[in-house]
Amino acid sequence: MTLEQLRIFATVAEMLHFTRAAEVLHLSQPAVSAAIAALEAEHGLRLFDRIGRRVELTAAGQLLHGQARAILAKVEEAGTMLAELSGLSRGALRLAASQTVGNHWLPPRLLRFAAAYPGIRVDLSIGNTEQVAEAVRDGRAELGIAEGAVSDSALISEPVEGDRLRLVVGGSHPWAGLGRVGRDEMAAGRWILREPGSGTRALFEAAVRGVGLDPDGLDVAMTLPGGGIIRAALLAGVGASVLSDLILADDLAAGRIVALEGLDLPSRPFHLVRHRDRHRSLAERAFVRSALEAGPVPASP
Repeated sequence: MTLEQLRIFATVAEMLHFTRAAEVLHLSQPAVSAAIAALEAEHGLRLFDRIGRRVELTAAGQLLHGQARAILAKVEEAGTMLAELSGLSRGALRLAASQTVGNHWLPPRLLRFAAAYPGIRVDLSIGNTEQVAEAVRDGRAELGIAEGAVSDSALISEPVEGDRLRLVVGGSHPWAGLGRVGRDEMAAGRWILREPGSGTRALFEAAVRGVGLDPDGLDVAMTLPGGGIIRAALLAGVGASVLSDLILADDLAAGRIVALEGLDLPSRPFHLVRHRDRHRSLAERAFVRSALEAGPVPASP
């Protein structure tokens, strides 16, 4: 098999759609189909089950997908090491970030890095803390920045200055004028929360346990995958939540969203996540220096 076949296979496996994979790869759909067919014929195995317009990985496809991602990550790592021979004038940096980091903390820092190193291409994926750890562990990202702590023997997690979580409701919510809510109000309230696996959800659950409540016993009206959509629900008066002050700064200042006391929600660090055994590129080192250096960063667009 060739590296090009592996790239095509891995993209189809991640998109689970031949046409979308072709668009990402800038190839024709017949060329993608032919590459997969050749790979299957060469080894006498089906890698995908075709179900209408949809495809699913077979057991053989799932095994190959893990190996293909590891091989392609090694190839990119080798290319990055060669690019470093020319300094930081060209190259690539693959980042993975959790939701709050990727949408609010990271953008101005990416702008600063891009201005300083215009020849470095940055590829960013956004997920939750568990997905960030998985991307770094599998080699799909060289550096992860996560809201939650990462515990994995294959990874190194370095804390950096982050944000503060706030217990919040919309300005029209019945709690908005209370200033502080007690355990009884929290037990009876309706909540809008991030999904399990996110750093924000883990810290919320630890905080409610700290006041003697079982998080599994709360009335969770909505479980949503990002702070932006939770913010919209708060503004509509749907329930209470815990969110980063990076997301809410403008709304808190304008009174559209109100912060309340009642939970122990101290400032939390973010975490730089690297693989313990993989090479640290010059681009990654330069990005960390740029992201953490003192002084203001450009405002997000």
